[in-house]
Amino acid sequence: MSPSTSTPERHGHCLCGAVHLFASIERPTVAACHCTRCRRWGGGPSLGVETHQAPRIEGEQHVRVYDSSEWAERAFCDQCGSHLFYRLKDGTLYSLWAGLFDDSGDWPFELQIFMDEKPANYGFANRTREMTGAEVFAQYPPS
Repeated sequence: MSPSTSTPERHGHCLCGAVHLFASIERPTVAACHCTRCRRWGGGPSLGVETHQAPRIEGEQHVRVYDSSEWAERAFCDQCGSHLFYRLKDGTLYSLWAGLFDDSGDWPFELQIFMDEKPANYGFANRTREMTGAEVFAQYPPS
């Protein structure tokens, strides 16, 4: 458990182990982002778990941050290149890459965003809530 709450602290790490993330995520669920930037960055949709608190990071000297838009940043490990998180610059939302966490395979896949940017050459079989980019920006307006 994290020291400040009764929310379980989840542990994840990059491919090489240089960066470890500890995040308080009460009910972890996976969301896919199909936006052009996520697909260009990772070669496909991103699969993340959201939290509204900054994760605790060990190995922070290996974290590099890319200023990817006017409202958000993306972080990666400078040793192995693993994607770590996407965060809004105002600090209100972090999307941590689900694959960093050993237990993420047990988390339900519930949401897909930027469906209006998803290419036709792939699709998920899971039934999820789906949002367009406009719907995402209405929920999380850029600051």
